[in-house]
Amino acid sequence: MDIRSRKSEHVEAAKKKDVEYKAAPGFDDVRFVHGSLPEMDLAEVDSGCSLFGKKLSSPLIITGMTGGYPGAQGINLNLAAAAEKERLAMGLGSQRAMLEKPGLAATYKVRRTAPSVPLIGNIGACQLKNYGVRKVRSMLDEVEADALAIHLNPLQEVCQPEGDSKFSGILGQIGIFAKDLGLPVIVKETGAGISRDAAMQLKKAGVSMLDVSGAGGTSWSKAEYLRSGARPVFAEWGNPTCECIAACSDVIETIGSGGVRSGLDAAKAIALGASFAGAALPFLRAKDPAAEARTWKNTIKIAMLLSGSRNVSQLRMAKLIITGKTAEGMKRLGIDVNEYARR
Repeated sequence: MDIRSRKSEHVEAAKKKDVEYKAAPGFDDVRFVHGSLPEMDLAEVDSGCSLFGKKLSSPLIITGMTGGYPGAQGINLNLAAAAEKERLAMGLGSQRAMLEKPGLAATYKVRRTAPSVPLIGNIGACQLKNYGVRKVRSMLDEVEADALAIHLNPLQEVCQPEGDSKFSGILGQIGIFAKDLGLPVIVKETGAGISRDAAMQLKKAGVSMLDVSGAGGTSWSKAEYLRSGARPVFAEWGNPTCECIAACSDVIETIGSGGVRSGLDAAKAIALGASFAGAALPFLRAKDPAAEARTWKNTIKIAMLLSGSRNVSQLRMAKLIITGKTAEGMKRLGIDVNEYARR
């Protein structure tokens, strides 16, 4: 199938079909310890931060979704306008399409609409050896990106009829890009999560940051099963988001995404240890992405007030109670869940 048709099918499935995990990302098992005496006004709460030297109003990223087919241009420009208006970072969808068909580059070009916020380019790990550092850097310069996200998607690839099943040598290629690209390199999953062991390997390879993109949000294996009609054997495969954040964030700077569906989820992701929270589907489906972003930002500030957090650094150390399956999973991974309550 032509790459443009495949990308269009992915977006339409995400917009209109049930492509989310049945299993939760874990945020319902996480709650803040309420602070009845915050001793500050809501207006004093500072949710500002910076990414790649650019200031953000909140530690939020509209993560990469699409590009590479005619309808994607409008989606990306709409999301870019929201990111600029609300001063949030934005990721682009996989740019492989513009490397294969340069005429599709316009579907990724949003810098004029979002001149001041961090913009994150995107390429699949399986494609690194095919294109090389110079070609990918040229691709990033064309869209004026501040960083590159290299996405890992072995689960989606093996469930995709036309997918790539060759994954050997990827870590070495990531190391080459981290060393030679000249821009920060983020490694992100596409919904199945990143383990602590993988985080340690990627840090050693020179990666700047991880986006854990854990299980509990959009299941791209489920989307592929819907396309092919095959039995969805691996539709629920993956590491839940909250477990991923807790396991990885003390190894390397982390973006918490995967089933983040509100500003409160985003605040919990940061309190679990992430530096930023990311989401895609809620903004893709929103009639007004900027209004959705404002709601999320306000919710984060309220969560900060009620947890006694004046700034994002304090939010990362806010007291949490973790229960249920999430607590059990963390314990099996050797994480002391009680430490979050004893901060």
